[in-house]
Amino acid sequence: MKKILAMCALLCLPLSALASDDYMVLFKKQGTFQDVRDSIQFSIEGKGLKINHTNKIAEMLARTGTAVGASRQVYVDGEQFEFCSATISREMMEADPHAMVMCPYIVSVYTIPDDKNVYVAYRKPGPTTNPKLKKALSDVENLLTGIINDAM
Repeated sequence: MKKILAMCALLCLPLSALASDDYMVLFKKQGTFQDVRDSIQFSIEGKGLKINHTNKIAEMLARTGTAVGASRQVYVDGEQFEFCSATISREMMEADPHAMVMCPYIVSVYTIPDDKNVYVAYRKPGPTTNPKLKKALSDVENLLTGIINDAM
């Protein structure tokens, strides 16, 4: 029954979900960076999760670009929210203590030059043969997708 519900949830993804590479899941939305960013933040916090840190990726690249000889602007705006779920993280690490590397979860929100879309993405959990870890990683992915769907 849980597999059927999970499949239904995946089929109900908004049309804004893009095809993605094996390493990430990518969504796009028209609007302002600030509006989408705030919606993602409120969605995370609305699930009772605490944002541990906000990484200002676009600012960091702009600040350090000249020091590394780069001149290309990669992002107009870009931030990442780091957070964890005590319940899902515990389930994941009890299934495999080495799964600590999957924490914290990160949702990225960004805009790129000459593109009117705002992108939201997360790192896709890797494959595993451990059935308990597989379930926990599926729960992580459902959480991240749910946060984004709620925000968009």
